[in-house]
Amino acid sequence: MRNQPKYHFFKNTSYALSGLKDIIANETSFRMELILVVCLLPIIFIIPLELSYKLLMFIALMGMPLAEAINSAIERVTDLVTLEYHEMAGRAKDAGSAVVFLSIVIFVVVWSVCLFLSWVN
Repeated sequence: MRNQPKYHFFKNTSYALSGLKDIIANETSFRMELILVVCLLPIIFIIPLELSYKLLMFIALMGMPLAEAINSAIERVTDLVTLEYHEMAGRAKDAGSAVVFLSIVIFVVVWSVCLFLSWVN
């Protein structure tokens, strides 16, 4: 038997918003990426590109805070299991950091190509 309550849309939404509030309050990297999202989101609407490129830019931009949230979850669960150094705990945290790094690389590549295309046109 699973240790979780019966699914309820509004209750689960409150759990998600509570988690988001906690990440914003406690994770500096997430806050920085959120500021980046707020600053760059208007650019997507301003630049003269096809909708498909704008969607790619939006997905790449939103991938960074998503990856940071996943990384935060991995770090918290790892710290819950052990606060002492353990090789596997370190590897789990490194894997979470790799997710964030890859999301940033994807963001930079996608935005560079799209901004270049808008500049050429």
